[in-house]
Amino acid sequence: MGKTYAAITGVHGYVPEYVLTNKELEKMVDTSDEWITSRTGIKERRILKGEGKAASDMGVEMVRGLLEKTKTDPDSIEMVICATVTGDMKFPDTANIICDKVGIKNAFGYDLSAACSGFLFALTTGAQFIESGRLKKVIVIGLDVMSSIIDYTDRTTCVIFGDGGGAVLLEPNHEGLGLIDSVFRGDGSGREYLNMRGGGSLYPTSIETFEKGLHNVYQDGRPVFKAAVKGMTETVNEIFKRNNLRKEDVNWLVPHQANMRIINSVSDFADFPKEKVMINIEKYGNTTAGTLPLCLWDYEEKLKKGDNLILTAFGGGFTWGSTFLKWAY
Repeated sequence: MGKTYAAITGVHGYVPEYVLTNKELEKMVDTSDEWITSRTGIKERRILKGEGKAASDMGVEMVRGLLEKTKTDPDSIEMVICATVTGDMKFPDTANIICDKVGIKNAFGYDLSAACSGFLFALTTGAQFIESGRLKKVIVIGLDVMSSIIDYTDRTTCVIFGDGGGAVLLEPNHEGLGLIDSVFRGDGSGREYLNMRGGGSLYPTSIETFEKGLHNVYQDGRPVFKAAVKGMTETVNEIFKRNNLRKEDVNWLVPHQANMRIINSVSDFADFPKEKVMINIEKYGNTTAGTLPLCLWDYEEKLKKGDNLILTAFGGGFTWGSTFLKWAY
């Protein structure tokens, strides 16, 4: 038996029903459809509505759909990792809440917080348990309810983010298909430019933190843009170099759906053809840890067994990286 790889054997996404269009945002904040579209590429985003609805409810839809389409018994799942910065509560973790709601009883789970890089980091983390031979079935979820931490009077952030995400099943593969290589980086000094300061031990929840808006996303767009383009491009190119890949060897580049300008810049600097770049930001906006699995779900019918994919992301903090994988079905 050859080397064990961790292969994605199924993917399922979910977005809420409510569609928040650019036209509707025009009534909420000083902006316009033209301004939003030209700067971000976003036309609409999905928003989770309903009393008592939270991240785990979206996760339940993703995981149930994934189990059904892969014909997987919930009792066979051994581990669940949920990448999110908008879990149901500070604790317990949302992964275990999802397990409880779905009926996954033989797994352990936990959340991973790396902002928009979260799914990529969680994917590689789950893969280690498969590659080592310790586990056979791992679910990795990337989701966020960004509407829960957005100030809808701040046009610099409210036009960008939406709610949604997806889940994948990881299983062992001995055909050389699955996760091949990853390059990850981090720079904590980036916390100055993209953060949510309230609610942690630095600024515990208080009337003052609410009055100052510290429980909403803050972003300084220019330095984030520069760092995102640089970080994603460099790690994509490093993946190419380390794995002796040519541009024609890669079937799809799957970039974090942060902003259409960032996606275009990464594609240009990596000299990668646009027709092989997965893009769905116009429909969903930036769902943070949810963008990459949503792309895989949207493009699933176009993927073929053996296709080479490079996934890349950049998140607040800063966190960033790229992963090379071979599609397994």
